[in-house]
Amino acid sequence: MRNNWARYLIFFQYIGTKYSGVVKVPPHQLGKKGVQDHLEDAIRRLRPVNPVSLSVSSRTDTGVHALSNSAHFDLQRKNDKPPFSEDVLVEALNFHLRPEQIRVTRAHRVPDDFHARYRAQSRTYVYRIALGLSHQSLLPLTEYDICWNLRHTELDVGAMREAAAMLVGNHDFSSFRAVNSDMAFKNPVKTLDVASVQPGSSFVQAHFHRQIPFWELTFKSRSFLYKQVRRMTGALVAVGQGRLSVHQLKEILEARDSLAYPQGLAAPAHGLFLTKVNYKETDLQLSPQTSEGQFISSGNSDN
Repeated sequence: MRNNWARYLIFFQYIGTKYSGVVKVPPHQLGKKGVQDHLEDAIRRLRPVNPVSLSVSSRTDTGVHALSNSAHFDLQRKNDKPPFSEDVLVEALNFHLRPEQIRVTRAHRVPDDFHARYRAQSRTYVYRIALGLSHQSLLPLTEYDICWNLRHTELDVGAMREAAAMLVGNHDFSSFRAVNSDMAFKNPVKTLDVASVQPGSSFVQAHFHRQIPFWELTFKSRSFLYKQVRRMTGALVAVGQGRLSVHQLKEILEARDSLAYPQGLAAPAHGLFLTKVNYKETDLQLSPQTSEGQFISSGNSDN
């Protein structure tokens, strides 16, 4: 491999409201672009020799947000220039992403065989809920489109936690999977490491004219099925509202059938955040000969 070629892992965040999910949109499709489209455009502005192709670790739908998603890509600079340092790469990409609600938070140069999706050890999602609001317009501006507002002023959190505890562990989550084209190829058996219900807060709680109760539902697993988190969230909220019993949720899980999930129960996209994609430190480490003296510490990102 030439010494001006490098594979990078980047972590990035976005407010998903204006994007068609994270993955790129087919060229013939008009309207919203995916977050990946904008990231690849920014990488192309660095004028690499090689074609730009980003491999995203964790797929999110339209309206879903991320505080930390991840992806890898290869970059070869022209005229035998050495690879960008990690800090310079982050700064350069964010310069070209300025008009967008997308930011690269950090970068790592990784081994040539590293894969952002398949090397991920776990993914953590947080779903944010605001209580006691009849309409989204009553939220602080900073919360608009980034939480689920419910009319209910209270939830039975004890029942929700009991139901969440039933979901933890190794299960066939077919009932919590939405139908899509990948369905036949994905194993529905997953191990859910965490399902918790904890108090949350508004980003501007100290500065708003009234208190709004927030709750956060956190889920952690190596991987999830399509819309699994939103369907689990919707079911747990229904338990908290008394519309489903803990026993009924158990029956839905044990049915192992997506048709057993009640229609219209899934939580909306806009309250969901991907908050962490975790890797083994050893998977990120370069061999000593690769890492020595191959970065540049500064330079013009347009070259």
